[in-house]
Amino acid sequence: MLYARILLLLFIANGIPILIARLLGTRGDHALDGGKTWRDGRPIFGPSKTWRGVLGSLLFTPLLAPWLGFSPWTGLLVAGATMAGDLFSSFCKRRLGIASSGMALGLDQIPEALFPLLLFRGEWGLAAGDIVELVGAFLIWELVLSRLLYWLHIRKQPY
Repeated sequence: MLYARILLLLFIANGIPILIARLLGTRGDHALDGGKTWRDGRPIFGPSKTWRGVLGSLLFTPLLAPWLGFSPWTGLLVAGATMAGDLFSSFCKRRLGIASSGMALGLDQIPEALFPLLLFRGEWGLAAGDIVELVGAFLIWELVLSRLLYWLHIRKQPY
């Protein structure tokens, strides 16, 4: 049961920016990196990583965390670690020359789940095998849910 609650919390933290983007369109979608580039001339994160998405996750995940039996503080830290993982992925993808919102299987999913799981491994009593299983489950379910959200016209890409 704890695994299911953890996965749901990860999906909430990771999915809120997508839902906010769908609801608000382009309103308030200011890029986190301000359009600046890294020393390689490529964007730091890209235009799809916005203040609105990060702040939305940091606001709404703590509000929803108690519904899953977690404290708001845990929700806030999970949201922060999830967003850090997402930004890490985007930074790496830009360095690899993958366009913003481009697909990078594994790189798009693993850090977003791994960072918060490592942060809470002690509190949640997670062994290395548990973390591997949860990251694997997150990766698979993220791919399934992304396709569903694309089919429902909530996501712009099916991944």
